[in-house]
Amino acid sequence: MDDDWFSKSSIDIHTTMLTEPFVHDFVRANIWHLRGRDVDLLVDTGMGICPLAPEIDTPAGKPLLVVATHIHLDHVGSLHEFPQRAGPRHSAAHFDSMDEAVTYAYMFHNLDAAVSRLPAPGWKAADYRIPPAPLTRTLDEGDVVDLGNRQFRVLHLPGHSPDSIALFDEADGLFFAGDAIYDAMLIDDLPDSDRAAYRRTMQRLLDLPIRIGHGGHGASFDGMRMREIATAYLRRTGGI
Repeated sequence: MDDDWFSKSSIDIHTTMLTEPFVHDFVRANIWHLRGRDVDLLVDTGMGICPLAPEIDTPAGKPLLVVATHIHLDHVGSLHEFPQRAGPRHSAAHFDSMDEAVTYAYMFHNLDAAVSRLPAPGWKAADYRIPPAPLTRTLDEGDVVDLGNRQFRVLHLPGHSPDSIALFDEADGLFFAGDAIYDAMLIDDLPDSDRAAYRRTMQRLLDLPIRIGHGGHGASFDGMRMREIATAYLRRTGGI
C-alpha cells in the first residue's frame, strides 16, 4: 500500500492533523491526534484505504482512545485498527457490522475520480469495504472523555447525521466538532440528515464558548467564525 497516503500537519505541540490528500474531497476528512498526559486521543479515522495506525505516534504502552464522531465512511474507515474504540450511543449497534446503508460506503463505489492516485496496483473503489469495529465504549450527551490533564464533554449535535457527537474541553475551549459544524460546505441532504435538528444544533452552537474548533472537514475556526457559519446556515434554511 502507498507509504505516502496521509499528509500530516502539526497544529501545536500537542495536536497533529492528518488527512488523505489523494481521496476525493467529498470524503476527505480531517483526523485529529491529541496527545494527553495519561491517554492520547484520536478523533475519527478517515476512509481506511491505507493503514492509519502506523501513522499515529503514541508511545508504546500509552493508551490511545479513538473516538468516532459519527458512523459515516470517511470517519470510521480505519476504526477497526485500534483496540479502544468509542462512538455515539445512537448508532452503536451498527459498528458491529458497518452496514453500507448506514456508513454510505456504497456511495464511494461509483464516485467519479474517487482517488487521484492509486493506493496499490489494481485497487478499485468498487471493492471498498469497511471492516466491522464494535465499540468498546459508547458516548452520549454529557459523558466525559478524560485524558488525565484535560477532560472533554461529549455533546450530541444531530442534523448532518442523527448520531453526530462532538468533544468540548470546557476549561480550555478546544472543540472537536466532527461534522456537526466545519468551515466548508455543510451537508444536510443525506438520507439520514435532519434539517430541523441541524437548525437546533446551530442554535446551540451560537452560545458555545469555544477558543478553537477542529472540524471533520475544512480549516479550523475560532468562536467568531463558528458563529458566522451557524448564523449563515440558520438564515439559509429559515431558522432565523
